[in-house]
Amino acid sequence: MSSGAFGVYVHVPFCSTRCDYCDFATWTDRAHLVDDYVDACVADAERRAGATPAATSVFFGGGTPSLLTAAQVTRVLRAVPRVPGAEVTVECNPDSVDPAKLAAYREAGVTRLSFGVQSMRTHVLAALGRTHDPANVGRAVRWARAAGFHTFNLDLIFGTPGETVDDWRATLDAVLELEPPHVSAYALTVEPSTPLGRRVATGSPGPDEDDQATKYEVADDRLTAAGLGWYEISNWARPGHECRHNLLYWSQGPYLGIGCAAHGHTPARGAERGTPGSRRWWNVRAPERYLARIRAGRSPEAGEEHLDGDAAADEALALALRTRTGAPIAPAWAPLAGDLAALGLLEAAAAARGRAVLTRRGRLLGGEVTARLLAARAARTGRPARWHSVHSSANGPTPTATGARVRPTGPSSSPPPVPIHLERTGPRSPSS
Repeated sequence: MSSGAFGVYVHVPFCSTRCDYCDFATWTDRAHLVDDYVDACVADAERRAGATPAATSVFFGGGTPSLLTAAQVTRVLRAVPRVPGAEVTVECNPDSVDPAKLAAYREAGVTRLSFGVQSMRTHVLAALGRTHDPANVGRAVRWARAAGFHTFNLDLIFGTPGETVDDWRATLDAVLELEPPHVSAYALTVEPSTPLGRRVATGSPGPDEDDQATKYEVADDRLTAAGLGWYEISNWARPGHECRHNLLYWSQGPYLGIGCAAHGHTPARGAERGTPGSRRWWNVRAPERYLARIRAGRSPEAGEEHLDGDAAADEALALALRTRTGAPIAPAWAPLAGDLAALGLLEAAAAARGRAVLTRRGRLLGGEVTARLLAARAARTGRPARWHSVHSSANGPTPTATGARVRPTGPSSSPPPVPIHLERTGPRSPSS
């Protein structure tokens, strides 16, 4: 990632329906606020423009950004200063796009689309509370190519209760028939406050970790064979089609959040990658409160946290281990890295070059690997390990402790090996 990279995340909190697994800042009963919300985002972006660099990437996430008209997306985008060749992504529901809208997006400077597919099996979509017709995915992809989009993502979820391995294979086969340049595949997580979470709490089956591990291996095999290489635990792409905006998150780069519930990150001066410290902040959650703050000329920020050098360094290690480039092996944990390579959890050739890169087995046990490396680093420095994993959400990366495999387990947990959902933002829920 270039040292001059700077991202802008625009949160669009509106949905036509809410998916059963989604616990992010989205609303289905706020359509009357859309025009005023777009005005507020434009005002917020214009107000901040003089104090931030030109963006190298912009990401419209949600919610369902494709519910906005092309003119509304264009207005917000025009308010964001961008460098020539900036990557601009809009998340789309396959049911809420048409040829005219996609052509207008392209004309406005949008360079990349991310379609919320989740599954190509109707009964799996029903279990997720999704409403789109799988046939519309192929139609949307054809329209995107006709509009001049040469890069796009198809976003998938695996491990839904009731989804068999054959169902998952069928989804992958149908997706690969569309020859996508980028695919994201995330293990379903259960959040207690969602309809899915309430069903599981009352005895309905939840995701099975072994089933999800099997499906991850199936995805990795099929996507790799189709020419899409993994570059982050849950993301595969053809060369040159990696999501630059998400690479910014994974490298702890600077980004600005526009809209309710959006997150931002400001590295410490002179510390591009988050060390010796950095500031992370987030906007008020509700769209009404965001509108009120912007109209009053006030900052929409609701809170912040400051990471000191040690915490930022721990987070840098945890994030880098999720990527294909891995993390540099430090003397503090070089012996342990050798042991992990001998166990088949780190690539031996990369370790010999001084890089810690997870093997596929290591990706499936990524939480354990990361926890051991952080513990070794802490023992060498004589302090407890302090790190934040990036929890997937629609609003940009949110620091949180997450569970060792699939579900949150508490503040001492290690980062999850598969499920962090960052194709949008960094963190987000798939488009609804």
